[in-house]
Amino acid sequence: MAAEIVNPRSDSETGAGEGADGTSGELLDPAFALHRGGKMAVQATVPVRDKDDLSLAYTPGVAKVCSAIAERPELVHDYTWKSQVVAVVTDGTAVLGLGDIGPEASLPVMEGKAILFKQFGGVDAVPIALATTDTDEIVDTVVRLAPSFGGVNLEDISAPRCFEIEAKLKERLDIPVFHDDQHGTAVVTLAALRNAAKLTERSLGELRAVISGAGAAGVAIAKILVEAGIGDVAVCDRKGVVSADRGDLTDVKRELAGFTNKAGLTGSLETALKGADVFIGVSGGTVPEEAVATMAKDSMIFAMANPNPEIHPDVAHKYAAVVATGRSDFPNQINNVLAFPGIFAGAMQVRASQITEGMKLAAAEALAAVVAGELSADKVIPSPFDERVAPAVTAAVAAAARAEGVARR
Repeated sequence: MAAEIVNPRSDSETGAGEGADGTSGELLDPAFALHRGGKMAVQATVPVRDKDDLSLAYTPGVAKVCSAIAERPELVHDYTWKSQVVAVVTDGTAVLGLGDIGPEASLPVMEGKAILFKQFGGVDAVPIALATTDTDEIVDTVVRLAPSFGGVNLEDISAPRCFEIEAKLKERLDIPVFHDDQHGTAVVTLAALRNAAKLTERSLGELRAVISGAGAAGVAIAKILVEAGIGDVAVCDRKGVVSADRGDLTDVKRELAGFTNKAGLTGSLETALKGADVFIGVSGGTVPEEAVATMAKDSMIFAMANPNPEIHPDVAHKYAAVVATGRSDFPNQINNVLAFPGIFAGAMQVRASQITEGMKLAAAEALAAVVAGELSADKVIPSPFDERVAPAVTAAVAAAARAEGVARR
């Protein structure tokens, strides 16, 4: 079976002329019309037209396949959908910019994620919204569901629980586990930064970056930038630079302080920005223009908060050589859809047991290479609709999995 990208009910069947609660506002809003009845359906990939088809698709023929898998468990990848389907798992605690809205309210986003998996990576995905926020309950539930899936995409789970949940699942499962809010954002950010550096005739090693936000995305971006060889990176939370001398750090931030901020900066975000080459915003809030003006010449500003970037592009362009946002109505959108479909497609293509740091770096390099010959200030990252993206990322991730010894085919 495959998840088909269709709305299973037409307007005439659903009475789409009425809003979800009968209000005219929803009646006129195209978002409600598109979501009516959900955005997904399940479609069979084999016909059941007569008794012969039925006897093969179900009993008695199915018993032969079940017995074969019982004897040789690895056959499950060949004779079921396991090797090509991802569980998209959330608890609804950090949904978009809406925050903790609960599992039911998260479902439209999880459905959206699932259809993006299919549309951009050819990977089937199933939304799973859990009615618990307890870390161990989430881990235990996903472990129990795992036999049905070839990978797990964690989505919209609040920090710092998201770090612990991902770590525990990686320990207990032998299939790819990937928290997209962390690693998808990090991969696309690194790809864009590689090209921005190339465009301004610098290497990553020459750059000093400042990240605003020490949550899931901020931590992951810092890690991948250090892995990729950034000159230095400082991460700021609400209290300023995350530095080893602070006594209020969580375990995650204490670890973060251990591998970032080689310059030993302290104080506010504004202080850290003085002379910085790169600003990366994943926190919301607003950065004063006076602070932006203190950045280095030919700086790079990636203000990715939605819907309101930390630094509006009109302001950023006054001072920066390259500007990126998280929005689709400005150039250089840092969009996770550029990464996660191809990363999972590549990992599952070779039946990888995990997604390694090397696989993420390979994804970023492949993504950057897609537009390496077409660079401009308005094009340091491909469009999500560039058909070259998913194949390039898929191939790079599969090759990296083989090189790192985590591929099983």
